[in-house]
Amino acid sequence: MIEQVKLIEFRENTNSQGKLVAIEGSKDIPFDIKRVFYIYGASRYAVRGCHANKQSEFVLINVCGSSKVKVKSNQFERVYIMDKPYIGLYLPKMIWKEMYDFSPDSLLLVLASEYYDKSEYINDFEDYIRNDA
Repeated sequence: MIEQVKLIEFRENTNSQGKLVAIEGSKDIPFDIKRVFYIYGASRYAVRGCHANKQSEFVLINVCGSSKVKVKSNQFERVYIMDKPYIGLYLPKMIWKEMYDFSPDSLLLVLASEYYDKSEYINDFEDYIRNDA
């Protein structure tokens, strides 16, 4: 699954009035969008996420400011710097994720393939490794 993590560049339309990025579910991202949430006002020292999801896929977009996203498995770890509002990070299901190093103006938008379901969260990394083996 971790090899499916990828950056997605969205089309940015620019004119004299500013810039616009439009994102359509199942067209620009690989799933229908069922849930949208965002993280803002997070301290630079905050670490969000720290879990994997059994069913949900995500696209993360820092629409303002910047943050870092670490994805990892038992054999792999990579950090993505999210600082462009036209770049999304696609995370398939069963990917461990940690979001951190938020700039003061960071607004991290998250598009999700599933409705919220607490039972699909794996919050312990060792449990994640056992489930992902």
